[in-house]
Amino acid sequence: MTGVANQRMSVLFVCLGNICRSPMAEGAFRAAAHHAGLDCIVDSAGTASYHLGDAPDHRAIAVARAHGIEIGGQAARQIKVQDFHRFDHIIAMDSANLEGIKARAPRDGTARISMLFDAVAGREGVSVPDPYHGTADDFSNTWIEINEGVTGLVQQLRAEIAGLMR
Repeated sequence: MTGVANQRMSVLFVCLGNICRSPMAEGAFRAAAHHAGLDCIVDSAGTASYHLGDAPDHRAIAVARAHGIEIGGQAARQIKVQDFHRFDHIIAMDSANLEGIKARAPRDGTARISMLFDAVAGREGVSVPDPYHGTADDFSNTWIEINEGVTGLVQQLRAEIAGLMR
């Protein structure tokens, strides 16, 4: 389905170091939004500065690539004040990073801050597991989780855009 709306949404996915979950979410959401006909600006960032400029973890790249999505060109960055004005939605991968995002949010920020699973009925407030210290299988399982959240988010944004068009 293409041409759902002319409204362009912007979404920022955030995890701790911006090399595992948020780059996978960025890639998965970009593909899902395109497939759904949503015109979105999509990016990812971390709350910490551990990996600034680094590509995603090789296991994240591999699992995304296995699903036909290329994320190897992404570079880790840290969330910044401008992001709270630039993006409509800032999506945390877990509750600890949600708190870190809220702590950085300027009073006049316009972004809506939530967790990925807040878009999935019955999973609100659930964290996406961090596969960083795990195995390739952990990355595969996290990919499955992220795709569930991304699917819910795409549906939520389609409904939001439909509401704006009324």
